[in-house]
Amino acid sequence: MSGDRDPGEATVLLSRLRAGDADAGRELLPVLYDELRQLAARQFRGQAAGHTLQPTVLVHEAFLRLVGKPAAAFQDKAHFFAVAATAMRQILVNHARAANADKRGGGSRPVALDHDIADVSGGPGVDVLALNDALEQLAKIDPRKHRVIELRFFAGLTVDEIAEAMGLSKTTIESEWRAARAWLNVALRD
Repeated sequence: MSGDRDPGEATVLLSRLRAGDADAGRELLPVLYDELRQLAARQFRGQAAGHTLQPTVLVHEAFLRLVGKPAAAFQDKAHFFAVAATAMRQILVNHARAANADKRGGGSRPVALDHDIADVSGGPGVDVLALNDALEQLAKIDPRKHRVIELRFFAGLTVDEIAEAMGLSKTTIESEWRAARAWLNVALRD
């Protein structure tokens, strides 16, 4: 968040947005912009040079999707960022699919993952579409592990923040994180 902003300002604006105040959406972007930009940068880390979608565009497109939803009901800031991370991931997946459809011969581009996921894939990069497919499978098999992956990797939340957001113990989240990473390891190597 910007240095001179009240840390509770985002929570107040999210409550106003949930109550249907359209002005709250316009006020929310400047409050959360720096953190959304960092989230987008995480999503783009290691993208191949010449990627046609820029982090700033990703931030704005995701934000418009989020606040444009009728009765956007974000419980708190952590929930907002979790949903934002999911929206960003979906935008990147859609962009990758469109780029593959336009390219001669197709072929997905690998995306570098942060160290917590990179050890799962066996290397610094994994195909964004393969990761998305694996995560969709995991969501069907174990929604809680899927949510932990989303919050940890895509939203960049700490184990403590995830535990609070999900109403679970830190030990449970650590266990779910380890198990989800192991599952992804197998799914991405297949």
